[in-house]
Amino acid sequence: MKPESTPTSLLLNWRLHLIVIAMSVISEWIGIQSIPVANAKLLFLPLFYAFILCLFFNPNILKFSEKIITKKQASIAAPIIVIGILPFIAKFGTLIGPALPKIAEAGSAMIIQELGNLGTMLIAMPIAVLVFKMGREAIGATFSIAREPNIALISDRYGLKSNEGIGVMGVYVMGTMFGTIYFALLAGFFASTGWFDPRALAMACGVGSGSMTAACSGTLATSFPEMKDEILAFAGASNLLTNATGLYVAIFITLPFSEWFYRKLSKDNTSTITSKESH
Repeated sequence: MKPESTPTSLLLNWRLHLIVIAMSVISEWIGIQSIPVANAKLLFLPLFYAFILCLFFNPNILKFSEKIITKKQASIAAPIIVIGILPFIAKFGTLIGPALPKIAEAGSAMIIQELGNLGTMLIAMPIAVLVFKMGREAIGATFSIAREPNIALISDRYGLKSNEGIGVMGVYVMGTMFGTIYFALLAGFFASTGWFDPRALAMACGVGSGSMTAACSGTLATSFPEMKDEILAFAGASNLLTNATGLYVAIFITLPFSEWFYRKLSKDNTSTITSKESH
């Protein structure tokens, strides 16, 4: 094995780390920006800028980027993502114990909302498989909203370079780039219709993403200023419960169901273990 291919040399690739650090500093320097749209507010977070800036250094997208970083060097980023996600998973684990009393007090409404992923999957999976002819990427793309814990789960079960890994990362990138915009507009729209109680909309904001929750609850708080504190409290509690219970729901319910549903739609009898080993 060549020295440059050893795990240590891959992890310590200075060129890749220098680019990441530079893009992170620039993104944090720009900071959170917002654009008012009607009674909603579009939030642009540093992670959004980081994605955009790093596209210019991706040799798989722009050929001139190969003069700065090669495709082989860029491929190192995939396994490093797993390392970066692990602290998030540890943090989520510490939230579960303290959140148990709140979960008990919240009643069934906040807990049952976790099954919303199944409802989303029932719509998204058939479209992905039957209309867009997606393969097992559809499993990673539709079993959740593809936030950090969900990426870690797919990485552990299949690997990020698997079809399922490609699916979950695709949704993660799209959610990071457009999720806050979508949530802000959607919250503003439903707030203006009067169809739902503001507290129900606030609960719907807590999907497990801090940026999406902030954009959604901020728009609702602007729409209902007299209920601002209550809306933020419901959204925060919902987001906390989602982080505490969402990973377990994904492990034991949504991911197994997505496997079964995919096999039914695609008539693919390949087992999960076979899929994992093939990658």
